[in-house]
Amino acid sequence: MAKDNNKEVKELLNAGVHFGHLTRKWNPNMAPYIYMERNGIHIINLYKTAAKIQEAGEALKKIAASGRKILFVATKKQAKDIVAEKAKSVNMPYITERWPGGMLTNFVTIRKAVKKMATIDRMKQDGTFMTLSKKERLQVDRLRAKLEKNLGSIGEMSRLPAALFVVDTTREHIAVAEAIKLNIPIFAMVDTNCDPRVIDYIIPSNDDASKSIDKIMTAVADAVKEGLSERKAGKESAEKAKAEKQAPVETKQTEEAAPVKEEVAATKEAPVKEATPVKEEAAATKEAPVKKAPAKKAPAKKAAAKKAVKEEVKKEDTTKEEK
Repeated sequence: MAKDNNKEVKELLNAGVHFGHLTRKWNPNMAPYIYMERNGIHIINLYKTAAKIQEAGEALKKIAASGRKILFVATKKQAKDIVAEKAKSVNMPYITERWPGGMLTNFVTIRKAVKKMATIDRMKQDGTFMTLSKKERLQVDRLRAKLEKNLGSIGEMSRLPAALFVVDTTREHIAVAEAIKLNIPIFAMVDTNCDPRVIDYIIPSNDDASKSIDKIMTAVADAVKEGLSERKAGKESAEKAKAEKQAPVETKQTEEAAPVKEEVAATKEAPVKEATPVKEEAAATKEAPVKKAPAKKAPAKKAAAKKAVKEEVKKEDTTKEEK
């Protein structure tokens, strides 16, 4: 661990992170982070810088893992391109041109300006842009270019950022003041001429040399990348767990459905089988009296025939006697 720390300090030393401002320009509140004075320049304690980078990295990692945005602010010439490049690599919003006053405290108005930029783009796609006169088209193009320059990098930022990363807090004092007002945590590269009391996570370092800025920004971007990769891995594992939970539920449902279907089929078949003998019995009972009825009537007909014969015999006898 000590070897890694020494290696990190050596890298910071090579990048020139230890150079502070002139001793006459110093802020006394930075005294705990100053190692010594040499040739009228303060030297920053790199062991403390390394510890603070680690601390800030952990906090940034947590914010990135939660899915919230971190706004990077650096309008000075040396830091512009470096900050823009690193912020783009982690897909975070950044301000490298003039800080628009009320960017945080009057965020609703800033969003309206961003939406105006989107409406101009829509006009160009629809073809309504070409219906304007030449002069109007030029004015709209100029407005679009101006908005793109100042607010193009925050086009995807739909709500206030979760944190602010600032390079040179004395230069970006308006951004710092707005963040303090809204209780937004501030991460900053703080030189010997800055006030560290208003910053939540300070990184004591040289904020004027491009090498130094690049070194610190690389460490910050790596921490944010780790947080984003953790978030992605967490999402994937959650989706897998969800899929695994759904699979046994479906199998259970199919297993339960199978016996239910068999029971339903059995109940449907059972009454059909029982119904057939009932029908046969009913048919037998209906047919039985039909067959017996003529059997009962047969002796009645015979008796009537005998009576008729006897009567005829009697009539014949009476006719003979009369003669």
